[in-house]
Amino acid sequence: MNQIDYEAFYNEVGASNGWDFSRLKCTSEEAKWDLYQEVVKLSRKSDLMLDIGTGGGEAILSIADCALLLVGIDLSTGMVDTAMKNITKAGRSNVRVLQMNADKLDFPGRFFQIVTCRHSAFNAQEAARVLEHGGLFLTQQVSENDKLNLKQAFGRGQAYGEKPGSLKERYIAELTEAGFTQIEAMEWNVTEFYETAEDLIFLLKHTPIIPNFGQQPEDFGRLEAFIKDHKSERGIATNAERFMIKAQR
Repeated sequence: MNQIDYEAFYNEVGASNGWDFSRLKCTSEEAKWDLYQEVVKLSRKSDLMLDIGTGGGEAILSIADCALLLVGIDLSTGMVDTAMKNITKAGRSNVRVLQMNADKLDFPGRFFQIVTCRHSAFNAQEAARVLEHGGLFLTQQVSENDKLNLKQAFGRGQAYGEKPGSLKERYIAELTEAGFTQIEAMEWNVTEFYETAEDLIFLLKHTPIIPNFGQQPEDFGRLEAFIKDHKSERGIATNAERFMIKAQR
C-alpha cells in the first residue's frame, strides 16, 4: 500500500465503530492466562459481579453463566449504548450495564463478591468498599513494554519510556493501602502477528498505543518501514504484554 492507500483506509476506519475488534485478523502465541477465564474458575453461581470499564459488554456476556448477576459499568455513553444492544441481542436477563465513574461507585457497601477490571482504570478504595469481606478483585492491565517495537519505530507511544513494572507496582501499593490482602501478580509477554497492513492500521487507529496515530506527516512512512522490517509468513510481528493482579478483600 502506498501513502494514499494508507490514508484512505485510515479515514475509512475512523468513521467506523472502532470498538468492534471482531474484524481484526490477528494470531498470537498462547498466553499463560486470561482474566475472564480466571474469573470463571473462581466464581460461584450465586455471586454478584461488577465489571469496571466493561466497554461493549462482550466479555461479561461471554461468562454470563458463571454468576447470578453481572453488572458492567463504563464512563462512555457510546459504550453503554453498545453494551445494552449486545445484552438485548444475547437475551441475557442476568447482565446489566450502567454509565458510571469508577472513582465513585453508586452501589452499597459490601454488595459484590467479585469485582473485575480489564484494561481500564479503577479506584482501589471504591473497589474495596463495594466488595464483601473475603470478596475477590481481579484486574488485567497493559504493561509498559506492550507493542514495544511499534513504539520504538514511531518514537512515541502509550507508557513509552516509563519504567517496566511501574504501573503494576502502583496498583499493588494502592490495593494494599485499601486493605486488600493475599495480593498476587502474574505476567505474560507473547508475540502477535497481524495478518495485513489494514489490520495493523485498524489497531493503531482505535487504540491509544500510538497517540494521535496518522496526525503526524511521518506516521505512514514510519508504518510502511515498520511493516517491511517485521513482516513474515505469519504476519506483521509485534508483542502483547499484560499483567494480572488478584487480591482478596
